[in-house]
Amino acid sequence: MRFDVFTLFPSVFQPYLAASILARAAQTGLIDVALHDIRLWAEDKHHTTDDTPFGGGGGMVMKPEPVFAAVEATLGMPFDCPLILMTPQGRTFNQQIARELSELPRVAFLCGHYEGIDERIREHLVTDEISIGDFVLTGGELPALMIIDAVTRLLPGALGDPEGASDDSFESGLLEYPHYTRPAEFRDWAVPAVLLSGNHAEINRWRREQALRRTYLRRPDLLASMALSDTDQRYLSRLVRELKEQQDSHSSLEGDS
Repeated sequence: MRFDVFTLFPSVFQPYLAASILARAAQTGLIDVALHDIRLWAEDKHHTTDDTPFGGGGGMVMKPEPVFAAVEATLGMPFDCPLILMTPQGRTFNQQIARELSELPRVAFLCGHYEGIDERIREHLVTDEISIGDFVLTGGELPALMIIDAVTRLLPGALGDPEGASDDSFESGLLEYPHYTRPAEFRDWAVPAVLLSGNHAEINRWRREQALRRTYLRRPDLLASMALSDTDQRYLSRLVRELKEQQDSHSSLEGDS
């Protein structure tokens, strides 16, 4: 899979792309990340890529000429892959979008910077807009890296464990269950006995219940859109009763004090 990234700061990407899973994916030819410095397409001697906004106001705005030139020279016109603008105004990125992008042979990113981009870029060049959350960063470089990472993990062969991505939080719709490793006891904190039992059916049941519990406690909104089995429903009903009993008991103790 090929990723094209249009940015004013390509050096931001290099350390992360050279490490861990992304580095291995690139070395094996699973992904190809091409970084395109927009400044190289600026025609003036100072390689100017931004200017003050019409109408006044603070900040600088990315100019349309070098952005259009960079994209057209690299992708051609018309281009046949998504050109995603990383912006707080875009649709919120999630695992479903990551899966959709992982099925494409090529994806391009445009990293905004400064106060923003000239609106003509958004209207006549960009094909999609994605946000990673309701907050503002200095530029779109880190969000683009996050999406490249999330998408690469879904490509067959990217992870050492073929089933690794399927267990990740959000992949099944639930948050991931707790993990433990050696030693079996650390500072008097013991690993749950079921994980040491060798009974894989019980281990799988425990992991499913823990994923349901963690999701209910931390992201109950995710459960609303899930198709839960009867077993899942029974566990959640039991969990709700247990939590209510604990709350009632705690309230009773506070009342006695």
